Amino acid sequence: MEENLTAAPSEEELAEQARIRREKLQKLIDEGKNPFAKVSYDATHNSASVKAGFDGLEGKEVSLAGRLMSRRVMGKASFSHISDRDGLIQIYVRRDDVGEEDYASYKKDYDLGDIVGIKGTVFKTQTGEISIHCTHIEMLTKCLRPLPEKQHGLTNTDIRYRQRDLDLIVNPDVKQNFVTRSLIFREIRAFLDARGFLEVDTPVLTTLEIGAAARPFKTKHNALDIDMYLRIETELYLKRLIVGGLEKVYEVGRIFRNEGMDAYHNPEFTTVELYQAYCDYFAMMDLVEDMYRSIAKNVCGTTDITYQGTELHLGEKWARMTMKEAVKKYSGADYDEWKTDAEARECAKKLGVEPEEGETATKGHVLIALFDAFCEDKLVQPTFIYDYPVENSPLAKRKEDEPAFTQRFEYFICGHEYGNAFSELNDPIDQKQRFIRQVEAKRAQEPGCNAQIDEDFVTALEYGLPPTGGLGFGVDRLVMLLTDSPTIRDVLLFPTMKPKK
Repeated sequence: MEENLTAAPSEEELAEQARIRREKLQKLIDEGKNPFAKVSYDATHNSASVKAGFDGLEGKEVSLAGRLMSRRVMGKASFSHISDRDGLIQIYVRRDDVGEEDYASYKKDYDLGDIVGIKGTVFKTQTGEISIHCTHIEMLTKCLRPLPEKQHGLTNTDIRYRQRDLDLIVNPDVKQNFVTRSLIFREIRAFLDARGFLEVDTPVLTTLEIGAAARPFKTKHNALDIDMYLRIETELYLKRLIVGGLEKVYEVGRIFRNEGMDAYHNPEFTTVELYQAYCDYFAMMDLVEDMYRSIAKNVCGTTDITYQGTELHLGEKWARMTMKEAVKKYSGADYDEWKTDAEARECAKKLGVEPEEGETATKGHVLIALFDAFCEDKLVQPTFIYDYPVENSPLAKRKEDEPAFTQRFEYFICGHEYGNAFSELNDPIDQKQRFIRQVEAKRAQEPGCNAQIDEDFVTALEYGLPPTGGLGFGVDRLVMLLTDSPTIRDVLLFPTMKPKK
């Protein structure tokens, strides 16, 4: 009968099952059938190709390999399912076809989770299930730990994230999430490559801690006897390539930030940053819309998707609002009515908002604080928020008609930020002054930190960065969106976890 339990097994029962499996392994070794000695198996098909090609394969011999996931032993004949990368397929094992010795071993020595190779002919059962009628079965690898049984499955998220291998074995939806993740990366690259962008890779280890707000991971290079830092962005290197004349570049890069963790943040994550010479932030808006439509269409089959119960329409024209407009719409506060920083702070106080900068907060700081407090969660359908205060945009070009603001936007979906873009600052004098202020602010906030100005980047700007549009977005959040996953840990194969004691 099918292996299944009516209640979740205890730790003692699991330990006993593991002991029995090791006894079976030793028996096989003693018989000269060590299942770990196999080095290859010639599989001509997989579950998907057999099902898709059934009309041409019916009655023909195929060979497959996969993991034994179910078993119904019925005397002289048995049904099982094996799982491979593409799904499950049923196999029919009969003593008269595989031989008495192999069938006896199949009944006594095999366990759920074992990796097997099978040969047989393709047929369809009376219930219409495409199956393989086995003429040969052999064990390729012995599974020494019992799998979670089907009735209770593997639902404990701590175990799932720590043992992603086991999670992938028993939860097909999880496997599909990561197949989709791979497709999304492919579509991003295809979209950008088709538009003439060049994929590059830049250093992960850097020699200085820049003044940006993100906190880096610090390490030591022994041979050079210097401190080094895992990168918190790819931006400054990529813009130096634009200076060098590459004109359109992008990097799919791993980023590291020594900060908090929640449903949308992991210390190690993946971004795409891209830069294009001779365009501005409005061109980047158009690129974002086109890219998201293309990816959704090619991966999901539609630009109308559902995320955590909310219907989203990626194919429609995305809304666009300045930060001032958004704050006025959702909080009632009007930036243009503030004549002084003190008036802005008083307005925030009346609305119950305290900017992080306290009594030193400027009008720009107040606008940012009000946006965070009143606006972000209202932006459900895809929305561009643009023209950010210079206070939090050290790398974006100022607006000529409003120098207190920069040519920067972020885009929001379901109340969360998904990407950030600028018309890039290419004035080296202005850039160095902003870097100085940024470094001073970080040293004041974190005494003892080693924040420095990236003088090499400033030098590069002095050779001339053409007018450039730049964009950065988190791929993990995009995968969450297109797989309807509530947390970033569901779309990272191995999310950061605190080690067990």
